[in-house]
Amino acid sequence: MARLLVLRAAPYRHSSHLCAATLLVLSPSQHRHFASFPSSAPSPARRIIPSPLRVPIRAVESSPGPTKEEQEPSPASGEAQEPPPAAAFEVEELGWGTQLAVKLRMLVAPPWKRVRKGSVLNMKLRGEISDQLKTRFSSGLSLPQICENFVKAAYDPRISGIYLHIEPLRCGWGKVDEIRRHIVDFKKSGKFVVGYMPVCGEKEYYLACACGELYAPPSAYVALFGLTVQQTFLRGVLEKVGVEPEIQRIGKYKSAGDQLARKSMSNEVREMLATLLDNIYGNWLDIISSTHGKKREEIEEFINSGVYQVSRLKEQGWITDLLYDDEVMTMLKERVGQKDKKSLCMVDYSKYSRVSKRTLGLQGGGEQIAIIRASGSITRTRSPLSAPSSGIIAEQLIEKIRTVRESEKYKAVILRIDSPGGDALASDLMWREIRLLANSKPVVASMSDVAASGGYYMAMAAPVIVAEKLTLTGSIGVVTGKFCLQKLYQKIDFNKEILSKGRYAELNAADQRPLRPDEAELFEKSAQNAYALFRDKAAMSRSMSVDQMETVAQGRVWSGQDAFSRGLVDSVGGLSQALAIAKQKANIPKDKKVQLVEVSKPSPTLPEILSGIGGSLLGVDRAVKGVLQDMSSLSGVQARMDGILFENLGDMSGENQLFLLIKNIVNHFD
Repeated sequence: MARLLVLRAAPYRHSSHLCAATLLVLSPSQHRHFASFPSSAPSPARRIIPSPLRVPIRAVESSPGPTKEEQEPSPASGEAQEPPPAAAFEVEELGWGTQLAVKLRMLVAPPWKRVRKGSVLNMKLRGEISDQLKTRFSSGLSLPQICENFVKAAYDPRISGIYLHIEPLRCGWGKVDEIRRHIVDFKKSGKFVVGYMPVCGEKEYYLACACGELYAPPSAYVALFGLTVQQTFLRGVLEKVGVEPEIQRIGKYKSAGDQLARKSMSNEVREMLATLLDNIYGNWLDIISSTHGKKREEIEEFINSGVYQVSRLKEQGWITDLLYDDEVMTMLKERVGQKDKKSLCMVDYSKYSRVSKRTLGLQGGGEQIAIIRASGSITRTRSPLSAPSSGIIAEQLIEKIRTVRESEKYKAVILRIDSPGGDALASDLMWREIRLLANSKPVVASMSDVAASGGYYMAMAAPVIVAEKLTLTGSIGVVTGKFCLQKLYQKIDFNKEILSKGRYAELNAADQRPLRPDEAELFEKSAQNAYALFRDKAAMSRSMSVDQMETVAQGRVWSGQDAFSRGLVDSVGGLSQALAIAKQKANIPKDKKVQLVEVSKPSPTLPEILSGIGGSLLGVDRAVKGVLQDMSSLSGVQARMDGILFENLGDMSGENQLFLLIKNIVNHFD
């Protein structure tokens, strides 16, 4: 019988709000200030928009109930508040009327949406996973579509189970946690989830061990060695080519600019990254030990022995058996009663993504909740190098926000953020619009892998913020810098002369000489001013004092769990948690279905189609395109988090490719 996953609510609590900021990328011809908002931003004393009511609450997804503190009156309101819910999935059967409607819709479904009875949903999870929806012309995987496929398959009578291929992933731990949660929830339907893992690293196994059964080929690559933090430094390389960075860093934990200004990690940044690494590795050990019913020390001892043989995983019970892909499919044929078939009846990720929720009776109720997705680097306007549907373009997102605000059909809004930040002015303009939106209807910010700097700037405008436990957030600090190219110009026999009027007219233009003492003083003062403005606005947005905000600022990046314990986010959980809170804030009964409307849903355009085809045929390197796009957008103050890589193997990231490019330049000059 078909079944449906239904959200149940349990209590949770909330707190006050934070904002994040800043990275530095420098132009040879001018300096950049890296702060989270422009100097024209209103001061804390000048409240243009009334702040939405904030109740001291905290929550963790699936928390057991309110604590004693939660039951006490709120200091903000003076009276007890009902704690928002924590999301928990339960499986309930569909009514006979809905089941009949589902069968009729399946009969009349177009050929490209038809699925044979007894099919196995085959999804291959590998590479990058976007937090945005994808069209059929877009390449890559989409987190919302992956999660929706799990939910649809749970009650689709044509689907017998899921065969999940898990290969090397290039996404953050927030997305991995979201997918893992859906695997666990899917198993409540009574259907099987079989995992297949030809390459095993920490991130892949973290996801795969949630499956009911897990197989790997006898020749599988295994590298369970632990996790690392990587940070590269270019100061020595720049000195070799005659480039002198002049950096003003405000915030002792602010690592933006260190890549250019330093040759090694500072003690403060080392402390910050070590804490983040401890959080991620500790969580990994906790989940794996809980899955296997072993002590954390046993898991750590096994990893520290150096695990590279897949046979050891079978011996220790970490995988079910060693089988090749065809052997697993033969086994599944017998399980679903297709032994006489030539091949296993399967439906892949792409085709099943086109099966609508309405076909399966999951279109929701009458009340509508909007989901606005903001993913990628932030720019104010589209640049010539911007690919269609790439990044957060403020002027486009603002239009969507205003449309939702002016519409009466949306009872609440979930703002889904996956961004390390970008243009500070753009972040501030979106902050303003989100605040206006929050004054007209409930808004809940939901963080994915990262919502730091400009990404947090957006989130702090919402009355409630939900983060995954390993979301990267924070980074409140500023960096100002410029390049002095005097030695490089001498090396290549290049001359530059400037005529100017005004004492500081050459501050941004003169890269052929170092800063004068008076210019350097102004340089530092402007950075200090930008930091003070940013910190104070963050304090206002989170209803904290400036002193309180200062203790969590200083450019420090926090995990979602640590941000929660410090009042920077209000709940730990995923999109389902944000939905449960949004329903409560909108006074929608927790057991009542709602219709989720994807406001940011993309439509296939001719440039996108051509871009997708061209990228596939020509193999254009995405890392190079990304660097070019970032360079083209650096025309003002930036609110961007420094790049932090958490990897278990030496992955050739875009940052490393850029490093090799610079080394090639050095070799050319030598």
